[in-house]
Amino acid sequence: MKDKPLIIALDFPSGIETMHFLEHFNESLYVKVGMELFYQEGAPFVYRLKELGHRIFLDLKLHDIPNTVQCAMRRIASFGVDLVNVHAAGGSAMMEAALEGLEAGTPSGQKRPSCIAVTQLTSTSQDVMSNEILINRPIEEVVLTYAHLASKSGMDGVVCSVHEVELIHSCLGERFLTVTPGIRPKSVLVNDQVRVATPEIARQLGSNAIVVGRAITCADNPLDAYRKMYKEWIGSIE
Repeated sequence: MKDKPLIIALDFPSGIETMHFLEHFNESLYVKVGMELFYQEGAPFVYRLKELGHRIFLDLKLHDIPNTVQCAMRRIASFGVDLVNVHAAGGSAMMEAALEGLEAGTPSGQKRPSCIAVTQLTSTSQDVMSNEILINRPIEEVVLTYAHLASKSGMDGVVCSVHEVELIHSCLGERFLTVTPGIRPKSVLVNDQVRVATPEIARQLGSNAIVVGRAITCADNPLDAYRKMYKEWIGSIE
């Protein structure tokens, strides 16, 4: 990523509601299309967003056998999105297959989408990891191990919480992308995420991109909320 984008999570149930939200903005944005919106509207809506000039993170978190992920990524590459992801827990063969599918499906002359791997969801606590997922290691150790595996598999970076960014960059370098969800202003409730941070903390700790959802999409004035968070993110606070 040449810049440090603030990616708005378009977590709406329909294209109509999404387009109504986007009417608040008169500029190109970096947006995240997740499972709910994509499964409702499909590829045609992704094409529509691209025609409007938006950059797109297609957040489907693929996690399946390598052949299935490879075939899915071959199709996804034709959508023209900018960023896609898989689950690092799928293993190196699956991640390598994802890249092979993206390379094969990207139209000639175009750059393949960047591909990042989810380490652990920001809704996952140490208690959940130990007692439900049954991984009896500190969450930071698990995240770093998955990040190393993603790097060895050719991934462009990872999805992680802000609190693991410094550790990942210290081990894998600044060019290895860290995309961090769970971003909130201090005034907004945590909701269903537990490993969260403000845009300012994300900037200070070196995140390459932040993902913001309800703090903007549920705001009374989404444009104002976006501008305030963006200024805090890039370090320009009025």
